[in-house]
Amino acid sequence: MLSRRQFVGSSFAPLLQAAETNQKIREARDAAIAVIKPSDKVLEHGLELHAKTLVVESYGFSPRSAIDGDRMRQAIEAGANDLELEDLHTEMLLARVADDPSQQQEYLDAWNASGVTCILQNAGEEGTAPLRLLKRLAHFTYLTDKLRDHVSRAVIPADIEAAKKQGKRCLYLSGNGVPLAQEWNSVTQELSYIRLFYQLGIRMMHLTYNRRNVLADGCAEPANGGISDLGRAAIAEMNRVGVIVDVAHSGWRTSLEAAKASGKPMVASHSGAVEVNRHIRCKPDDAIRAIVDTGGYIGVCCIPSFLGRSGDLNAMLDHIEHLVKRYGADHVAIGTDIAYIPRGAEAEYRKMGRRPKSRGRYESFWPPGALDSGSHPSLAWTNWPMFTVGMVQRGISDTDIQKVLGGNVMRVARAALS
Repeated sequence: MLSRRQFVGSSFAPLLQAAETNQKIREARDAAIAVIKPSDKVLEHGLELHAKTLVVESYGFSPRSAIDGDRMRQAIEAGANDLELEDLHTEMLLARVADDPSQQQEYLDAWNASGVTCILQNAGEEGTAPLRLLKRLAHFTYLTDKLRDHVSRAVIPADIEAAKKQGKRCLYLSGNGVPLAQEWNSVTQELSYIRLFYQLGIRMMHLTYNRRNVLADGCAEPANGGISDLGRAAIAEMNRVGVIVDVAHSGWRTSLEAAKASGKPMVASHSGAVEVNRHIRCKPDDAIRAIVDTGGYIGVCCIPSFLGRSGDLNAMLDHIEHLVKRYGADHVAIGTDIAYIPRGAEAEYRKMGRRPKSRGRYESFWPPGALDSGSHPSLAWTNWPMFTVGMVQRGISDTDIQKVLGGNVMRVARAALS
């Protein structure tokens, strides 16, 4: 690791300062170094490059809050039902930091350690019901209102560039699901919420989650049925309004057909390449080529079971290197699909005690063996600087790395609004 002399006063010092006081961040950084084993020269160059680059995550989550375990336990003891408990739990995870000064420093330390300026933030739900989507959006509206001196809500790409210049952070919001009126009167009326959610700040939407909906088949559907007529109309409306079409959780045929239907760049925001690891959440060559032909990108995630092999930082870099070499650096991004979890989170869950058992939601069903709970510390969200170091070590040029780190996301965001 770099000496303290190299660290103090360097351009990348803010990336390492949080690790001085936060053991969790330090251990994750050390785990990444142990995996990729960079030389001091590669490490220093990668950190400098990361510090000066506008880093925009193609899909992910801002650092989480710890829940209030006592409050959750009180709700359980009072007989709160499944939906009440889920709403309370989600609000605490996503927005408690806005009201609890004791959690804000660790929240900001995680941002600083990552060197990320903007996240395309999951600010929706895994479904199409407008009220369900609105609930999560409200948490991020509240969070960015309360913490606006540190983290703002970007509505155009220029806001992201301004945040970088000011040394601040921002969120560019993804709604996850496409909101549908669910009244089935006309196509125009059924899709009218797309524009409404755009006006509320949503700039990207999943066409599907894992399962089938009325628009298309998700990645977990064995039928692999592609997109419906309403799905084609939804894509056209997203193109018209200025919302990026995202097929990260969509089936292979859905991804291919959606790309062929889209008149603007569209994306698989947090995925991988089937040729590196055959998994339902990765994309095959024909779908990737169709996405590339729109001018879009594949965002590589940090989920070990999707990445395959070692399930560590090297596995993630395998996907990035393959995509850069096969399709060009203009069509690769990073969307970790993970969040920083504060050190006190486990203690708060112990205070909560056991929640009543409940059934899983349909949209989230995975086929057996498709998703495990494994993780690797080298893929921690705060290790973004090490992702850059790893790309330097793989011989990817600085210019291409800057495209992967944020340039491609910014280009697609501009194209969506053009």
